[in-house]
Amino acid sequence: MKLRRLRRERAWSQRDLARESGVAQDTITRLETGKREAQPRTIRRLSEALGVQPRELMKGIDDA
Repeated sequence: MKLRRLRRERAWSQRDLARESGVAQDTITRLETGKREAQPRTIRRLSEALGVQPRELMKGIDDA
């Protein structure tokens, strides 16, 4: 998942993304570290907040 890279491109903190998406910050942390897999609803919320298609969010592996 490209979550971390997309978030950083927008100069957002995890807290910023949590506020914009309605996804808990601890969930975002776990997704970015690979400790949790995203549910479809979570992917949709994050992609809407980041302004990308869900498939774009899921494409590739997140770069640290």
